[in-house]
Amino acid sequence: MSEHNQLGLAVSSKRVAPDPVLTTLATTTQRQRVVDVAESLRNMRDWLADDLADLEDAIQGTVTDPQSDLAWRAADYFLTRAGKRVRPICTLLAARMGGRIMDHAVKQVAISAELVHSATLLHDDVIDQGDERRGQKTARVIYGNAASVLGGDHLLVDALRRVNTVDPRLMGSLIEIIGSMVHAEALQLELRKGFRPDRRMYLQVVEGKTAALFGWALEAGALVGGLSEKEIRALKGVGLNLGMTFQLVDDMLDVCGDPRETGKDACLDLQEGKLTWPTIIAAETSPELLMRLKSFASSATEPTEDDRQRLVADLQATGAVEETRAEAQRYAKRAHKELAFLPKSQAREALSAVVDAALKRTR
Repeated sequence: MSEHNQLGLAVSSKRVAPDPVLTTLATTTQRQRVVDVAESLRNMRDWLADDLADLEDAIQGTVTDPQSDLAWRAADYFLTRAGKRVRPICTLLAARMGGRIMDHAVKQVAISAELVHSATLLHDDVIDQGDERRGQKTARVIYGNAASVLGGDHLLVDALRRVNTVDPRLMGSLIEIIGSMVHAEALQLELRKGFRPDRRMYLQVVEGKTAALFGWALEAGALVGGLSEKEIRALKGVGLNLGMTFQLVDDMLDVCGDPRETGKDACLDLQEGKLTWPTIIAAETSPELLMRLKSFASSATEPTEDDRQRLVADLQATGAVEETRAEAQRYAKRAHKELAFLPKSQAREALSAVVDAALKRTR
């Protein structure tokens, strides 16, 4: 992923970036005593303050007339509840590696990356019948399932229009990414309530649903930034590996995360029938545990907190959490290896810090 800004960019003392991702990651790593990473993230936050503030304003201002229809109101409701904005930050950093500041074209591509991500979350909340996201009611709860789906559709169309004004090649590649995401979501849907611990299927879902958009965000930023083909391929590789790192850490937090930080109950992904790396690893260790995981995923009744905690303890006892952490570390290492192909710069160091922080986060 990445953020962007020229090495000599002056940061205005009047602007403080409202985007929470760097602050969140810095706080998380500081709690874990990863001092160097936390300090790097704080420096990056200060370095990018103006651009992050402008980007956040642009994202929250995407819906110019939320009263035009119910679907746009659902989309506006979602966008104004700021998330991490990691994907657009990556686009900015990739462009910065080519020496391009956040001009109109870079901003449009960065916004598009966030709009596609937001659209998939609006759709996911309907598919998962989710009632809360980031500690707040989901758009589907307030505006209804249909409006939430159509709001996501609005954002996808808006994203494609934006990148087409910058470079038609980007629209073609983004269409491919959206197609991959839809296919991956459909595969995941087939697995609901069945829990088939299939590593190949898991990787196919995560690569299509999560990693692909990270890869595109960096690839598109690099293309707009004028980097060489070799550098563009390297940054795409960084994005794909960073996306896998993020998902594996999410999987780990589903088992051992603090609900007060993650905002969701333990093993909620499993309860929704989603494959996660620790549950796959754990299921491979014991036929009895496999049957329990299948039962948990297919149960029509809400599990008690005691049920959740017993399952968490049994999953941890298999070493599945440690193996998931090790797998995430392997992907993060691959991301750093791809980064090594890029010339040294403040933007490259910033992206390196994001990879490290993604691995250490607790939410």
